[in-house]
Amino acid sequence: MIRESNEIKSFGSKEIASAAIKIALTSGRNEEKLYQTDFLNTGIHTCAVDYGGEFITSVMKIVERAVVASKREGVITDNHTEEGAVAGATREALSQIIPKAIGLNVGGKIGIARYKNHISVAIFFGIGLLHLNEVSIGLGHRVV
Repeated sequence: MIRESNEIKSFGSKEIASAAIKIALTSGRNEEKLYQTDFLNTGIHTCAVDYGGEFITSVMKIVERAVVASKREGVITDNHTEEGAVAGATREALSQIIPKAIGLNVGGKIGIARYKNHISVAIFFGIGLLHLNEVSIGLGHRVV
C-alpha cells in the first residue's frame, strides 16, 4: 500500500500504468485478486482478463474482452466515453505488439487499471509457435 502521512497518495499516469502492468504480469487468479485488493485499498481500480489465439483475427475480440472485463469489475461505468477510453488504450497497446505478433499465436493477460480520470491498459503476451515463444508488453493510456 502506498501512503504518505496516513493519507492515500494521489496517483498520475505513471503509477496507473505500473498498476496495469503488475496486474497483467500476475501468474494466476489468486495472485491477481491479492493485487486487486491492495490496489483498491489505495483507490486504484483494476481488473485482468486472459486471452489466447491467432493475433490478426483476434484484435477485435481482445478489445471487446478488455471493455467487458472493465465494466464487469467496476473499473468503468457503462457509458460511451469510458468504454471508448478502454478500447482506445487497448488498441494502442496492441499496436505496440503488432511487429512481433503478425501471423503468430498469442497468449497471456490484459491488465486494466484506473485512478480517477487515468485509465491504463497493459497487454502481456507470449507470442509464437509451439514452445518457441517471444514475449511482449504493450501499454496504452487514456484520460476520461
